[in-house]
Amino acid sequence: MTRTFDPERAVEPERLARLVEAGARAPSAGKAQGWHLVVLEGAETARFWDRTLPPERRAGFAWPGLLHAPVVALPLADAEAYVSRYAEPDKAATGLGRSAAAWPVPYWTVDAAFSVMSLLLAAEAEGLGTLFFGVFRGEAELRADLGIPDRLQLLGAIAIGWPSARGAGRAGASARRPRRPVSEIVHRGGW
Repeated sequence: MTRTFDPERAVEPERLARLVEAGARAPSAGKAQGWHLVVLEGAETARFWDRTLPPERRAGFAWPGLLHAPVVALPLADAEAYVSRYAEPDKAATGLGRSAAAWPVPYWTVDAAFSVMSLLLAAEAEGLGTLFFGVFRGEAELRADLGIPDRLQLLGAIAIGWPSARGAGRAGASARRPRRPVSEIVHRGGW
């Protein structure tokens, strides 16, 4: 994950389109494809930062190079797309077309996360840096400013750009944690 971006390099529209296309190829239950991206580029990214990290809070921000990301994308999951798709004749027998509450797992969230991961991997293949992070403050203001419908679930934000030549910046504390070995993850034949 990149936390320091080159402020002088934009992400070309065709490159960004390839990332979104990679995200669109992720698995989707019933091919409902219920995910959206609000993409802010260049000076538009200030709209995101002004709502989620106002100027008065930036002095103590641990990763100031993150604010140089030339693209901030907001992935959104759309439950209605899944309910509508599963109300269609070929899926109606599942009963999942009644309402979002009928779903045992919110596949709109799962599928949107698959799409985000596919986009992140495509960005890496393109030589870009990315950071997926949560929107913990200012979500209501951000939604109002960008006209995001209340029915859509905001998963977080994705900073996209070229990593700074000055390095990735200070790693987060979590980066020092070791990865769990396969032996702690896999439970063969049962728990």
